[in-house]
Amino acid sequence: MNSLKYITVPNFASEDGKITADVTLSYQLFGKELHSAPVVLINHALTGNSDVAGENGWWKSIVGDSKLIDTKKYTVLAFDIPGNGYKTTEILFDYDAFSARDIANLFGLAVQQLQISSLYAAIGSSLGGGIAWEMAILFPDLIENLIPVASDWKASDWILGHNKVQFQILENSKKPLHDARMMAMLFYRSPASFQSRFNRTVNTNLGMYNIESWLQHHGEKLEGRFTLHAYKVMTHLLSSVDISKKFEGIEEALSTLKSKVIMIGIDSDLFFVASDNKETAKLLDRQHKEVDYKEIKSIHGHDAFLIEFEQLVEALSDVFKYKI
Repeated sequence: MNSLKYITVPNFASEDGKITADVTLSYQLFGKELHSAPVVLINHALTGNSDVAGENGWWKSIVGDSKLIDTKKYTVLAFDIPGNGYKTTEILFDYDAFSARDIANLFGLAVQQLQISSLYAAIGSSLGGGIAWEMAILFPDLIENLIPVASDWKASDWILGHNKVQFQILENSKKPLHDARMMAMLFYRSPASFQSRFNRTVNTNLGMYNIESWLQHHGEKLEGRFTLHAYKVMTHLLSSVDISKKFEGIEEALSTLKSKVIMIGIDSDLFFVASDNKETAKLLDRQHKEVDYKEIKSIHGHDAFLIEFEQLVEALSDVFKYKI
C-alpha cells in the first residue's frame, strides 16, 4: 500500500507577490525506489490526486507493473496540487492564492529537494498537462520528455468562458458543486459519446432520461468527495495556465524549451481542442524543437484520456520502451 508523503517548500513566494509562506506538498511514490531508476512525474487533472496507480489509481490502466509506465522500470512520482483536498480538509490559502505557474514552481522546487536532477518524463492530463508545460519553461533542464495529454500551454478563450460559467454556478447555485459538475460533464464528453451510451433511453424508476440521471449521479459523486473550496482552487488554476506570461509572446516562451515534446490530442475533444495542439506543434516545428503530435480517435471527447487506454499505450509505447 502506498502512503502519502510530505515535503515543505520553505519561504515560497507566489508570482503575484501576495503570498510568501512555507508550503507543504503531499505526494506519492510508486515503483522503483527513488534514485534507483528513471523518474516519471505524473500531474493530475482537475478532480484528480496523487493516487495514480494501485487498486484505486485513476490511471492504473497505464501505470503499474508491466504496464505502459512500468513500475518495474521507473520511479513514478505524483504530487497533490495544494488545495485539491485529497485526504485533508485543511484550507491554508484563498482559492486564488496560486497560479498554475506557482504550482509548477512548487513541484519543481520539491523535485530538487528530493535530489532528483532530471525527470525522464513529465506527463499530465488536462490541467496536469498545463502544469507540466509550465514546469518545462520554468525548469528548462529538468524534463527530458514533456507529455501533455488532452491539454495545452494556455487556457483558451473557450476554457476561460467555461470556467467563468462554472464560477457563476459555484457562487449562485443552491447546490453549487453538484450543478457545476453536471454542466462540466457536458464539456468533458461529446454529443456522439452521449448518443452512443444513452440513445434517449429512459430510467423508468426515476422518471427521467438516462442522460439526466447520469449527470445527476456525477454531481452527487463529486459532492461526496470534493469541497467547494477545492473545486474553486482547481478551476482557478485551470484558467491561469499560460506559459507565455512574462515573455513577449508564445514564440519567445517556446524558444526557451529544451524538452522533447510529445503531445497527445483527442480528435473529439470539446475542451482542449485538437486544432490548438496542432498549431502548437507547428510553432515548435518552426523553431526546430523536438516535437511529436499524436491523436487519439474517439467519440468520447476530452475524457477519452481516461477511456482509450489502448490508444494511449500505442501512442506512447516508444517513449516508455514498452511494446504491446
